[in-house]
Amino acid sequence: MAREEINFTKLSVGSLNPLPEGKRRYVYDIKENGLLVQITSTGRKTFQLYKKHQGHPIRVSIGTFPEYSIENARKKAREIKAALDAGENPNDTTRAQRQEMTFSDLFQVYLERHAKLRKRTWREDETYFRRHLGNLGKKRLSEINRGDIATIHSRIGKDHPTHANRVRALISSIIGRGIEYGLYEGSNPCIGIRRFSEKSRDRFLSGEELGRFFSALEGELNHIARDFFLVALLTGARRSNVLSMRWEDIDLKNATWKILETKNDTPQTVHLTDAVLEILKDLHEGAASIYVFPGIGRTGHLVEPKKAWKRICTAAGIEEVRIHDLRRTMGSWQAKTGASLPIIGKSLNHKSASSTSIYARLDLEPVRTSMDKAVTAMLEAALK
Repeated sequence: MAREEINFTKLSVGSLNPLPEGKRRYVYDIKENGLLVQITSTGRKTFQLYKKHQGHPIRVSIGTFPEYSIENARKKAREIKAALDAGENPNDTTRAQRQEMTFSDLFQVYLERHAKLRKRTWREDETYFRRHLGNLGKKRLSEINRGDIATIHSRIGKDHPTHANRVRALISSIIGRGIEYGLYEGSNPCIGIRRFSEKSRDRFLSGEELGRFFSALEGELNHIARDFFLVALLTGARRSNVLSMRWEDIDLKNATWKILETKNDTPQTVHLTDAVLEILKDLHEGAASIYVFPGIGRTGHLVEPKKAWKRICTAAGIEEVRIHDLRRTMGSWQAKTGASLPIIGKSLNHKSASSTSIYARLDLEPVRTSMDKAVTAMLEAALK
């Protein structure tokens, strides 16, 4: 069967019809040697270059018609022939690109080989990825550049600068692990992207706000969330630790709660004030879970009571307060009732190079006294 040839124009290529019985049709351009258009049984038309390379015939796809114009197809065909003459095979590059990891692939490696083994907050990484990095995840690693990261960082940072810095740090860590594991040979595109300045928060509940806050808690129908907020406030413990609080770590008789795994890797013994003990004893009577604040999700405990928090803040008429600010409230009221910084640091399990040695020498008794004073002052202020 003679080779079919025509002068490629938009009209001539556009009028080509597929062959019957599902066969592929190949029509060559008379002006550019080796350039052809392949027509499938569905009518799809693809420009290709057919040429011998190192003694073997090869076919290189260029693009589909009409998305790819005749002019661009001819230009691309000439470029491919020049590359073939220089000993390069574009198909090898295409195969390598298909085999290359996507950012999403690398993220899964990062999770399994690093985050899940070394970070207690690895689920937060999953959340950041799901919320902000889905589109980046589809890209091959070699396609990612500084501009991509800067765009993501700027978009988030417009309203949430601290959040944007966390996402940038996550991207940098993922790619950094890829380089370390030999899965990525480029440089880290996060280098050179400046972090947004972050303002440290000093928000805590005042005496007048505490009164409204406690009143709103009394009206909250979700009792698990309500008791969680109370315990978080009256212990000053980190949110993640209170959420995963287990009965086996609580000593009701000696009024202590042992937290073996903390954010700074320093085990913590939390003093339980009378107000907290009263809450825990009530919960313990009908407890059917290993967790103090059980949940229906895969963790088995309460995870993120955002809706309940919003309801309570709205009912109390309190604005710009986060759950973490409950912890800050405990520290602030300890300071207000005369506690020293080392005592506050010990009770909140803060860790710094200058004060670690001081904290280590403190026993629980002064911490207990300080927290009792702070809780009493908060409760009295709420009643005024």
